[in-house]
Amino acid sequence: MTDAARHHRVLLDTGPLTAIVAQDEAAHDICISTLANIEPPLLTCWPVLTEAAWLLRHDHAAIRTMLRGAETGFFTLLPLQDDDLQAIDDLFVRYKSLRPQIADLALLHLAQRESLDTVFTLDRRDFMVFRVQRRKPLRLLPEA
Repeated sequence: MTDAARHHRVLLDTGPLTAIVAQDEAAHDICISTLANIEPPLLTCWPVLTEAAWLLRHDHAAIRTMLRGAETGFFTLLPLQDDDLQAIDDLFVRYKSLRPQIADLALLHLAQRESLDTVFTLDRRDFMVFRVQRRKPLRLLPEA
């Protein structure tokens, strides 16, 4: 992929985050190769980091690597404020049949709020259904 074709302003979900910082994760290699085509920093939020920390709770080295991710330029945290909660709740109601995770809904909300359309995720089940502004599908990485 040429530099011009690199992906910019990409949201980072929990699955790739854990796979990148923990080398023993099954999706580690595909996530590392996908990462090579993304212009850093990736964009994420506290709910994603919290979910990842829980999944990595037995791998302290991976958690520490993750926590240094902003410092190293791997990702940056997009802010979520009190007034974002209503929009996330609205998404929770809209997609309730999926039983979505708060981290996923926070990313969908950020996609809408920040006019983003690309998510680095391993969660095809939910993110293939989610729509930005109720109509536009998200671009998912790694590409199928």
